[in-house]
Amino acid sequence: MTSTLMNRDDFRAALENAIKGKSANKAPFSVAWATGRLSREHLARWAENHYHYVGPFADYLGYLYARTPDHMTEAKDFLLANMYEEEIGGDRHTDLLIRFAEACGTTRARVVDPNNMSPTTRGLQSWCYAIAMREDPVVAVAGLVVGLESQVPSIYRKQTPTLRDKYGFTDEEVEFFDLHIVSDEIHGERGYQIVLEHANTPELQAKCLRICEIGAQMRLLYTTALYHDYVAKDLQISQEELLAA
Repeated sequence: MTSTLMNRDDFRAALENAIKGKSANKAPFSVAWATGRLSREHLARWAENHYHYVGPFADYLGYLYARTPDHMTEAKDFLLANMYEEEIGGDRHTDLLIRFAEACGTTRARVVDPNNMSPTTRGLQSWCYAIAMREDPVVAVAGLVVGLESQVPSIYRKQTPTLRDKYGFTDEEVEFFDLHIVSDEIHGERGYQIVLEHANTPELQAKCLRICEIGAQMRLLYTTALYHDYVAKDLQISQEELLAA
């Protein structure tokens, strides 16, 4: 751990480097998706799991909002706006995810049933709750928003064209992905700005860097587990493909 406070530019670069190389784009499930080799059944299993990771996102932010100091006004406003967008700012994001899931051949009942998520998905969900409830609010923003949410646009930009071109999903069926390419780019940048402003000691900066790295590792682990749990029996992704991702 460095004992020197980094300037904003160096800290921003360090945060980005903490995630780099651990992107979920490098998971075999993501590679198979981006190259159009998953079946609709595989995508249905993804949706059933993803619901239990992103479905409680407003809950994670709610716990974090309650613990964020009043002097961090802009951060509190951002968290509240993020919750609003997830739940009542137009179509509820989980409803859009369920619409995609139903287009893949599964049902709302299966998606919302927690018995249909894998143990690794349950671990990611639990980690998100723990970060929101226990970490310093600045560190929690670094983990949940920078480490996790800021990755989403780069992931979905690789996957969404395939959903249309390879699988023939309609614009309505893939609205969940189009929405998050835009919204999570904005959210991710707001998260960066909050962390850059409020991680104002070397100790806080170090904790933010570590939690970003762990968050990226958690999402990569979750996505890799989806491949091993649901896809590996049907197709194999080579190490060369993963290295090239």
